[in-house]
Amino acid sequence: MAHDPDLFEFLCRMGDNTLVLGHRVSEWCGFAPVLEEDIALANIALDLIGQTRMWLGLADEVEGAGRSADDLAMLRDVWDFRNVLLVEQPNGDFGQTMMRQFLFDAWHLRMLEALTTSTNTRIAEIAAKAVKEVSYHVERSSGTVIGLGDGTVESHSRMQAALDLLWPYVGELFSTDKVDVAMTQAGIAPDPASLRAGFDAYVGGVLAEAMLTIPDGDFAHKGGKTGFRHSEHLGHMLTQMQWLQRAYPGSSW
Repeated sequence: MAHDPDLFEFLCRMGDNTLVLGHRVSEWCGFAPVLEEDIALANIALDLIGQTRMWLGLADEVEGAGRSADDLAMLRDVWDFRNVLLVEQPNGDFGQTMMRQFLFDAWHLRMLEALTTSTNTRIAEIAAKAVKEVSYHVERSSGTVIGLGDGTVESHSRMQAALDLLWPYVGELFSTDKVDVAMTQAGIAPDPASLRAGFDAYVGGVLAEAMLTIPDGDFAHKGGKTGFRHSEHLGHMLTQMQWLQRAYPGSSW
């Protein structure tokens, strides 16, 4: 497969999003408020890491440099990651975790649905598999946001605080740069901005049912897409995630 820098960048963005969020969600394993949530979050994390293997595995083929999916996940430094800043935000309390999951899921499902018609057959195949998992993710996170938002005074207050904290990161999901333009022109991926109307309609409906108020405005962080990190969260997370491979390079079992 011929090396295409823009395609490689796009695949890393998709894979890094699921890798970072998958690791964040996995941090709840053994700590969730109830056993059912512990199992559900672990399964969602596994889904996301499985998607990461497909995205970064294809990125390896496109790059042609012999870096496997594991190498791309475990041996890149923080400035080489291309995830959106939303997914690396700390878990906080359970409500903050579920609000982060909901906002990402609502975008993720729309992106994957669009990618099922990609001119790149491999991308279309990955999206078709992932969309089945993410349909469940968004259904579950939506229901949880509604249940907690329209729950007790305490749960409502925490969910509104989580929305206020995380909403500013939504804009980056829909920002467009030269890589997005190249992918759109090739019919490989949609213009991110084209997903905004559907996202707003769905998210607005869920948040209204949850009795939550969307903050005024958002802004498009460019940290993930440019590689310029203005958050220390990812660096701290990678210290944990990559420790074993860094300490014992090349190990296998």
